[in-house]
Amino acid sequence: MKYLPAIVTTLAVCLVLAGLIWAGWRHRIRRQQDVAAPAAPPSQLSAPLAAAEGQYVSTTTAGDWLDRIAVHQLGFKANGALSIHTEGVLYARTGAPDVFIPAADLDSVRRESGMAGKFVEKDGLVVVAWRLGGHDVDTGFRPRRPDAAAPLVAAVESLISGTAAGPAEKKDTK
Repeated sequence: MKYLPAIVTTLAVCLVLAGLIWAGWRHRIRRQQDVAAPAAPPSQLSAPLAAAEGQYVSTTTAGDWLDRIAVHQLGFKANGALSIHTEGVLYARTGAPDVFIPAADLDSVRRESGMAGKFVEKDGLVVVAWRLGGHDVDTGFRPRRPDAAAPLVAAVESLISGTAAGPAEKKDTK
């Protein structure tokens, strides 16, 4: 009985903190209501230029790894697969809707060591920068096998430059 007040106080503090986290996430969703939903993948995709299994890390505002995009479930981590096709980039996520990025919306690709709460070895993440409606965003993916990152980056770069084999059109430069 002598620990009961401490236990009740600890539980109350935990509940208040959980409520504040939930309220913050709900506010983020309201603030990001103008962010468009990702495009639906085409019904038929070409054979993958590169593919890997791993973890979808998150989609964040470009350059701000702590500003997750909360709408459309883009801010949640999920296991899945990344495949690069001449039509675009497909993140097939387990337990969440797939994310498809049309080739015309791609801006750049790079390797990083971390974003949005996921930090790994040097160059362990593949980060694709792209345009989602009127917003510039970054999407991170952690390949399960480290040697899978380089082919993914090369395939995305070929889409951006317009040298991918297939019907992809060359992207306009700004």
